[in-house]
Amino acid sequence: MQRFKLKTDIIFGQNALDVLKTLSARSCVVFTDAFLTANGTADRIASLLVGCEKVSVYSEVKPDPPIELVASGMKFLLEKEADLVVALGGGSAIDAAKSTVYVARKHTGKNIRLIAIPTTSGTGSEVTQFAVISDIQAEKKIPLIDETLLPEMAILSCELTASVPPAVTADTGFDVLTHALEAYISTNSNEISDALAEKAVELFADYIVPAYKNGNDLIAREKMHTASCLAGIAFNEAGLGINHSIAHALGANFHIPHGRANAMLLPHVLRYNTELDIKFCVKNANPTADKLESLARRLGYPANSSDIGVRNMIVKIKEYQRWLNIPTTLGEAGVKKQDYLESKQHIIQSALADACTATNPRKVDAAGIAEILDKIDIFI
Repeated sequence: MQRFKLKTDIIFGQNALDVLKTLSARSCVVFTDAFLTANGTADRIASLLVGCEKVSVYSEVKPDPPIELVASGMKFLLEKEADLVVALGGGSAIDAAKSTVYVARKHTGKNIRLIAIPTTSGTGSEVTQFAVISDIQAEKKIPLIDETLLPEMAILSCELTASVPPAVTADTGFDVLTHALEAYISTNSNEISDALAEKAVELFADYIVPAYKNGNDLIAREKMHTASCLAGIAFNEAGLGINHSIAHALGANFHIPHGRANAMLLPHVLRYNTELDIKFCVKNANPTADKLESLARRLGYPANSSDIGVRNMIVKIKEYQRWLNIPTTLGEAGVKKQDYLESKQHIIQSALADACTATNPRKVDAAGIAEILDKIDIFI
């Protein structure tokens, strides 16, 4: 028996933000970062919450939110007696809000409502039961997984993404692609998650480059926002894999943006999971390669066999890396060789212990993680 459940109410399209006018609460907190506060976006969102008696702004969110931020955020929510939280921002802001509300509910027993408004098109956090926070001292990222982390509503407004710079558009766009592809080949995938992942990949293929080249192309921005949401629903259902496990470890140790780390790893992880040899031949029967062949055909890539389909998928991903100016090695990403060598074993063990590893389509050990890392450990 299988089950698919979508708890989050998704609002999208023109004037999607107007739904904020219909919300009511005694005390609402807009949970965001300093940038969105300084540029007036937080105040704009607050001004639409006309049904709330009191609206406050918490603007302390930082990238890769640490455990300490959750404590600070919870203190703020308790002081304001919040019964509604509006998470505004990228994945860090939404994950921080989800984690904080989760802990605050446990602490108070109060049903604090949570609404998410993403301002980047990448994490899909607005529709997932996952949140990632950082333990800075231990140099690791901690994934929280609980159905109660799902926001009750997600508001997709592409106009909020127009000011996102090209590099962030590229990083978050590759996060969308990685979410979709890992969900597609996950051991927990099903026909519903596959359909969502396939559409997300199609939208990425058609719209990431226009969105990167022209941030004011609101059609491309809207399509990438939709792709991010679809990929989020897909991996919330199916899970992810070692691409994310290793990216989490690299981000925790070297502060590489998450989507960028995913992009660097993706061609090598696909090759590892499909067991392609140096001549791009698939060893034995490989259901993962067969599935990617089907997706390659759907995207219009030559794919008369699983070998050719996977090869052309990887070739195309490398083209997107070039088009979007993604670094392809740790050296290009600014990592120092000595720092990497000192951290390598810690990265491998962190990746193996990561929750995402459980649904990877190929069983992996320390040697497998090291094999993938060897493809990107080139230093200037």
